[in-house]
Amino acid sequence: MRTSEELERALGEVIEPALGRRLGDLGLLTNVEKGLLGVARAQVSIPFPNYPFADELSRSMQEAAGGRLSVELVTMDESDATTFITRLVDASGPRVGQSGSTTRVLAVSSGKGGVGKSSVTTNLAVAFSRQGKKVGVIDADIWGFSIPKMLGVRSAPLVIGATIIPPLAFGIKAMSMDYFVPEDRAVVWRGPMLHKAIEQFLTDVFWDNPDYLIVDMPPGTGDIAISMSQFLPRAQVLLVTTPQPTAQRVARRAALMADTVNQEVLGIVENMSWFTADDGKRYELFGSGGGAALAEELKVPLLAQIPLLPAMREGADQGIPVSLAAPGSEAAEAFDHLATGVEARRPRVRTHPQLVINS
Repeated sequence: MRTSEELERALGEVIEPALGRRLGDLGLLTNVEKGLLGVARAQVSIPFPNYPFADELSRSMQEAAGGRLSVELVTMDESDATTFITRLVDASGPRVGQSGSTTRVLAVSSGKGGVGKSSVTTNLAVAFSRQGKKVGVIDADIWGFSIPKMLGVRSAPLVIGATIIPPLAFGIKAMSMDYFVPEDRAVVWRGPMLHKAIEQFLTDVFWDNPDYLIVDMPPGTGDIAISMSQFLPRAQVLLVTTPQPTAQRVARRAALMADTVNQEVLGIVENMSWFTADDGKRYELFGSGGGAALAEELKVPLLAQIPLLPAMREGADQGIPVSLAAPGSEAAEAFDHLATGVEARRPRVRTHPQLVINS
């Protein structure tokens, strides 16, 4: 039989599903005691009204207790909840995009639609998460949002005061217009509204100081690309193309946009590079060489070639990333390789001609 102290330590390790942190670190475990007849009791303060993860959290706590446990969830009042989230946000350090933030921002871009930016974003995020990184994803394709479906997000964002808590899937925090637009409505917005939406995704969302924030950009070089360059000037750009020369030429425009706003193009990802048949033979259905040619032209590395894989398409429709839909496959290994390559290419050190070190 565990002591009360041992039980409290075990329960403190349980991850709270909405925030993705341990109960002990959050300070939400308010009372743990051994009860009569071998039944222990635990009380947890919950900052969310209409908390959707009550059953999930209770099950996790009962498993951690290793015995009979009665769990009581007590909802904080609005004032206590606001104080809690304010303290949590302040303790997490500078927000993404602010001076001092250690988050690396990756803008997954292309010059045209249909090249698989969202698929690359989703599976790269999962690859990072599997390597132990804290990851956030912004679905900045306001008109063609698809990240929540691809990640299999099952819940809507939660709100405490003025702070938005993004849903978690596979350990990844994801924010998208998909949460706010009914399925039978189109997003018909002009530039200022798009600018404000992106600003809120950055400033009002509790990202909790991730190692990586990956932004799934809309195709082209329009309003959202300009807004992102203003909000996140230190973002690095991953250009996604397909093997055919037409896609290569169009992707070059996204590189020109990055250069115009002084953002570093980190490298090229060539998607749909080939299909491997059951007999092991590769078929280059969309031609070959586009990714390598673009990389050579821009003097950046070709970081990955992603093959066509039916399980990857099926997994995207079902919300199952390729590392789970087809573990050990060419595509899963390609995304692991891409994550390793991105990790190795740290941001360049920017210089200013007026800064001089006197010896």
